Amino acid sequence: MTEYRTEHDSMGELQVPADALWGAQTQRAVQNFPISGIAMPRQFIRALGLIKAAAAQVNQDMGFLDQDKAAAIKDAAGKVEAGEADSHFPIDVFQTGSGTSSNMNANEVISHLANQGSDLGVHPNDHVNMGQSSNDVIPTAIQVSTTLVASGQLIPSLLHLAETLDIKAEELSAVAKTGRTHLMDAMPVTFGQELSCWSKQIRSNIKRIKSALKRTRRLPLGGTAVGTGINAHPEFGPRVAAALQEATGVKFKSSDNYFEGISSQDASVELSGQLKTLACSLMKIANDLRLMNSGPLAGIGEIALPALQPGSSIMPGKVNPVIPEAVCQVCAQVIGNDTTITVAGQSGLFQLNVMLPVVALNLLQSLEILSTVSTLLADTAISGFVVREDNIRKALERNPILVTALNPVIGYELGAATAKQAYKEGRPIKDVALDMTDLSAEELDRLLDPLELTKGGIKE
Repeated sequence: MTEYRTEHDSMGELQVPADALWGAQTQRAVQNFPISGIAMPRQFIRALGLIKAAAAQVNQDMGFLDQDKAAAIKDAAGKVEAGEADSHFPIDVFQTGSGTSSNMNANEVISHLANQGSDLGVHPNDHVNMGQSSNDVIPTAIQVSTTLVASGQLIPSLLHLAETLDIKAEELSAVAKTGRTHLMDAMPVTFGQELSCWSKQIRSNIKRIKSALKRTRRLPLGGTAVGTGINAHPEFGPRVAAALQEATGVKFKSSDNYFEGISSQDASVELSGQLKTLACSLMKIANDLRLMNSGPLAGIGEIALPALQPGSSIMPGKVNPVIPEAVCQVCAQVIGNDTTITVAGQSGLFQLNVMLPVVALNLLQSLEILSTVSTLLADTAISGFVVREDNIRKALERNPILVTALNPVIGYELGAATAKQAYKEGRPIKDVALDMTDLSAEELDRLLDPLELTKGGIKE
């Protein structure tokens, strides 16, 4: 049998599980929103702990909070930051759109922890929430949490992926293969050139994400209820931003317009859009790998990805490209998350956005799964694939499109006729060109050298 204690708030008394660290307002939210069973993300709760600790320190420094209460709040908030109280954040993510329930959840847990074994009388609203409103705390928590995950997890993972691609590109810089446009044979490229494209895509995404983080680092804390800063000292927001910078090493600063950060989620929408771009890049890379690996006999068969697990419950010996498939699924999820965040970003009604919790859920999920899958792609697919050089050589030798290199010598019309004949007879382009042009075998070897053709220019 669950034991209960009586708690109260401005609406009256309520029964709360005896061992719960939360109070009446959290309990009301638990009862009001039995929707998904999905709680607010860990990194979001961490950010709430960071914000409440910083706020307590600033309120002490400005003389609004006595030293003992501030110390107790900071210690309790540190436990929230560290994840020691995660089980006491039970509120469903689909809750009041301002996230007021989650802010009060943090205030109640922290006050409860701060009062344990003492008679300090730390109040969740008067002390833990001093100088704050849910309307500026929750947007700030979204921006702090997403900035920390992006800078601390995603960008390092993407740098690792880009560096892994660069290493593989250098290793395969002299291996020519058939290029493809419209999925049809085209002029040769090297594996190094192909992988350099992927690396550049990833590095361009890093730049885009870093640019978006310039906006997420501008925090609206200090704007309180509607952006005017009612009940907050004018220095509160800038001082808390400085304290957060000291605590995390990230260059947070106070927004120069609190109304923007409270009434809109433009910074989050922008960051999500850059994650969608990254998802498109990763899906292109993953699908290229799947096609290059296809076969091993009836497909393209240019590479062999590491064999990680049996690929079928009925077909013995089948091995599938499971990592690229996982990457594609992550990308699909991120693109879907971006749609949700886009809709949520449109819900800034007058002075407050009212879809904040769902922004936090989807943006943090996108950041975290992109971080983990990028590392996985680098370590278990890119670094370990091997080139099937015999297959590549055979395809190159029989590629009639190589005749393109002869255009400056024999002209487009004769080149087209030579290519069609090679297609028709299934013969190497060199053999057909010997029959249809006056070029010698030595000249054709020089003009049709696949590796030389990857260097561009006119072959004379």
